Amino acid sequence: MQMGKTKNTKFKRPQFSPDGIAVNSAKQSVDEIEDDEEGSPAAEFLDKLESPSADLREYACASISRVVQQSQIIPGFLQRDAVRKIGPLLLDHSLAVRETAAGALRNLSACGGPEVCENMVRQDVLTPLIALMRECCAGFDVNPPPAKRGQKHTVENVANEAVNLLWNLCENSSTAVSVFNKAGLVDALLHCLERHHQNMELALSAAHCLHTVSEENSDLVCGVNSALFGVLDNILSSKQISMEHTLLRTLAAGSLWNLKNSLSSAQQSQTVSALVATLSHSLSLDAGELIPDLWRAESARLSKDNTSATESNHTDEQAAGHMAEAEMMEEDGKINGGKANGRKAKKNNDISDLLPRDRLELQEASSLLSAQQTSLEIVVNMCCSDEPSDDEWEEMSSSDESEMCADGMTDTNSSLFSPLCLSAELHTTLLNHSIPQQVLKKAEFPSPAALEICSKYPSWKCLLKKMHRVQCRALTCLHNILDSMDTDSLGGASGLQAVTQHLSSLVFSSSEALKDEEFLEAVTSALRSLLQILASKNMPQCMTPHQLMSFCEAASRCELVSVRVNALAVLGITGSSLAKEKDTADTLQLIGNALLNVATKDPNLVVCGEALDALFDVFADGDEAEKAGKHINLLSSLKALQPGFRARLRKEGRGNYSPDQLCVLDNIRINLKRFIGYLENLKK
Repeated sequence: MQMGKTKNTKFKRPQFSPDGIAVNSAKQSVDEIEDDEEGSPAAEFLDKLESPSADLREYACASISRVVQQSQIIPGFLQRDAVRKIGPLLLDHSLAVRETAAGALRNLSACGGPEVCENMVRQDVLTPLIALMRECCAGFDVNPPPAKRGQKHTVENVANEAVNLLWNLCENSSTAVSVFNKAGLVDALLHCLERHHQNMELALSAAHCLHTVSEENSDLVCGVNSALFGVLDNILSSKQISMEHTLLRTLAAGSLWNLKNSLSSAQQSQTVSALVATLSHSLSLDAGELIPDLWRAESARLSKDNTSATESNHTDEQAAGHMAEAEMMEEDGKINGGKANGRKAKKNNDISDLLPRDRLELQEASSLLSAQQTSLEIVVNMCCSDEPSDDEWEEMSSSDESEMCADGMTDTNSSLFSPLCLSAELHTTLLNHSIPQQVLKKAEFPSPAALEICSKYPSWKCLLKKMHRVQCRALTCLHNILDSMDTDSLGGASGLQAVTQHLSSLVFSSSEALKDEEFLEAVTSALRSLLQILASKNMPQCMTPHQLMSFCEAASRCELVSVRVNALAVLGITGSSLAKEKDTADTLQLIGNALLNVATKDPNLVVCGEALDALFDVFADGDEAEKAGKHINLLSSLKALQPGFRARLRKEGRGNYSPDQLCVLDNIRINLKRFIGYLENLKK
């Protein structure tokens, strides 16, 4: 999503030490490292990379892999040319060194963000990485000698680390994507995907990487071969019921959607039908029932183990430690949501690869939620346009969705997506697979039973954010479906009223929900779209004045411009409908005062403009609107703020807002002058 657009959002996940590394063998904890006299471990570890001892090189890479999880340490490594020093070890004669070197670079790319990824690409990390991936793929087909008991490092483990590093780089660097295309690395991913029967972890990493790199990649679309489609189709038609297989099929569906334009029309139709069926299956699974079932299965399995209760508790505490580390990384190592060289740098908070290997049921639950989140993001993409950039649309708004700017460009709503009318065939396919109903179901709050388990048991706590994220994606998806499907497809008048009641209950069922920006952005976008549809059909609005004002007051305190804009649009749409009814002057006064307050005081001109635009809609016509306007001194208030708005537009406009936003704001400036004239004529 945009997670590019919102699917186009690949939510960058924090990566940690590769599996199989004996982190404890580092003999020095991160806390101890922080206490070193030199203050930074970079010099010591980088020096050890040149040791003739493979064990020492492995130790150094494993240590770097661990310490770079602290983002404040990363600059010290970059200043000492860490990438150029670690890069050659990707081709070390020791598999263990290769794996730990790839793990160190993987963590560096994930925890450093887009700028570090670009830096790594500039320092030519892709040259040894490409060579490593080709060697690994060649090694898949060679029968290795029997693994020694306890041996941890294999060609496939090395390949998994390499694929994850490639994924991180392509996520954040358009240059990396270009190199990916020229080097034909899609063939390497194909080899990894083909091993899904033998190594699901490797296949999932490759599927994630392909899903990312295939997005908005016209060069790849033009050059993709039939072998790749064959493998993806084979994955899509697999029948295994595990949640990891569900996730793999979902990612394959996303890649097929990204690459569909290289297929003929007939092939597209068949492929889209198959991938929508895959998404439907993923969304049909009830996480609220499955998560408690999986937890009970884990409890029963652990109770039968021969390990002592103390050891079991230690396992749970260790898992909780992994989760705490992961949550810390979501804050400290988070990837900024801005564009990185034309590609959206996206935050992936999937930490399923951090789960201890003995927590099979927890891994299944995590895979289920990841599959459902990805499914919703793909549906979002199906219902949105790729034309304007996200940054251009993100903070634009006007409550009159049909108004044209002076240069002929249409204004849009403030969501992160620009919905299209679906093609008739895709529209029918989504309906036949009950996608709208499944999306609405996922937009509900997670089940109390699942929330209780995940809140109570530390090792399952990591699922709380994932459940919340599924709900937010569903709300965003609902917004796009509302904008791109006709009313009858959504159940007609009764169906829309039911959705309205559902969204209203979501907004007001939890005071905590009104404090969550991600939730607010998703629910306000959906509510705005729904109320616009209700107004266009002359159907009654459902929010009471108290609910309306409470909602908008909470949204007005949100730092996200898009949330504030959506809330103002909701006020404008609702007020415009109320102005046509009798005995609504009191409510219109509340709405008018709220809009005037925002138009005067909000620091963002786009928000001020949305407030003014909403005022024009609410008080444009009707006896109730005229009565309410007089009570709040609308005319004098608008006259008072007009000079300040014009001055701010001249002073702040250029450089701070996009050309499209300036177009809308200039229209609002003109409309403000006209509306004041209209009110003056009414007064006469």
